[in-house]
Order: sequence, then structure tokens, then C-alpha cells
Amino acid sequence: MSLTQVNLPETVDRVLAELVEAAKSALGPDLRSIVLYGSAAEGRLRPTSDVNAIMVLAAFDPARVDQLREPLRTAEAAIHLTTMFLLESEVAAAVDAFAVKFADILHRRQVLFGTDPFAGLTPSRGAEIARLKQVLLNLILRLRHRYLMRSLRDEQAALAVADTAGPLRSCAAALLELQGKPAASPREALEKLAAGLSGAGWSDVLKHVSEARETRTLPPGMAAPTLLRLIDLAREMRAQVDAL
Repeated sequence: MSLTQVNLPETVDRVLAELVEAAKSALGPDLRSIVLYGSAAEGRLRPTSDVNAIMVLAAFDPARVDQLREPLRTAEAAIHLTTMFLLESEVAAAVDAFAVKFADILHRRQVLFGTDPFAGLTPSRGAEIARLKQVLLNLILRLRHRYLMRSLRDEQAALAVADTAGPLRSCAAALLELQGKPAASPREALEKLAAGLSGAGWSDVLKHVSEARETRTLPPGMAAPTLLRLIDLAREMRAQVDAL
């Protein structure tokens, strides 16, 4: 029986169910919640997608968590699972400290075990604006470095484009929400934001982003120019954050 309200690939569903049981057995009363978030939580997993989860704990007890090491390694290898371990006393602080990430989690999550640790929580507007500026500036700096280091090789540049899709979409969703114009999903948020920018060709850029994310490849000669356009896009987004 599925643990979620969305359709997941059979392998993902099975591995998650096995991990939940392993976590319950290993962590006992220290395990408060397990939350699936991101594309898996909304039933939009792609072949290249990671599966993201948060385990909320009362305490990080080595004697208990050591028992989870092998099941967790197995799940990571089987379904590209990435797990965050968060103490329940840290939840509210994490929502504010990593406001962009948790704004996305608050919109796209499924509780696999326990109670919902994020019910009723929202990052403060000030924290979200500050974090969004930081995330976008960091993304701009990383994109410049990746362009210089990877643009000579199409396959490497295409991977850099693919890895940028998630952060850009999350930032776009947070930005539009701060502007009072929320979108149905992070992907739609980026499309909506790009449609309002000056200059031509943004729809083609986003098509390349989606293609790279889904296939990890792009046509020859396309990835490097796309990286340059993504730098411009991130700078345009940061300018909009500055105007809030």
C-alpha cells in the first residue's frame, strides 16, 4: 500500500516503505516524522530526479542512528534518496534560516510517518527575501564558474544546466509568492516569471533547461549559450528581489 497520496514508481514506493519501517525500528521513540518533499511529493518524478525526504528526530542518538546506516545507504543507491535529519527543536529555526528551501517544502510535501512538523509554519517575509538574495547571488557565482570550467565540453555543460533547474525554479516560486502572484508549481513559476522579462528567446532557454533536466543532454553547441542565459536570468530575478 502506498504511503503517499500521489502515484510514485513502484520501486520508489517500495523502497520508501522499507525505509520507513527500518527507521521506525532503528530510531524508536526518537523518530517523530518522515516527510517526503519536492517533485516526488507531487507525483512529478523524472528519471533524473532525486527523491528528497526529511526525518524529524527528538534526538540524534548514535546508538540508534547507527542502525539506520545500511538501510539508508541502500535507499540512496536504489532511488537517489537524499535525506535531511532535523531535530524537532530545530524545525522553526530551519524554516527561517533556509526560507527559500522550506517555502518550497511547505508547498510540496507528503507525511510518510508521524505528524506534520511543518503545519502552521511559514518563513517570515524578511527572512525569505534575505535568503532569496543570498541563494540567487550564490547561484550566479556558481554559474559563472561552471561556464568557465565546463562550457568546452557539451556533455559537462548540459549537466550544469540540468543541475541549475531545481534551484532556479524554487527561487522563481518564492519570488512570485512574495510578489503576490503564486504559481501552481516551481516549473510554472519560472515560466511565468521568464514570460514577463524583456528580451527574446526566454521560452527556448527554459525548453533547454527542461530537456537537460529530463535527459541530462542537449543538442551540440546548445549548452554553453544556455548557461550564459541562465546567468542573465538569475541576475534579473535578483533585481526583482531587490525591488521588493
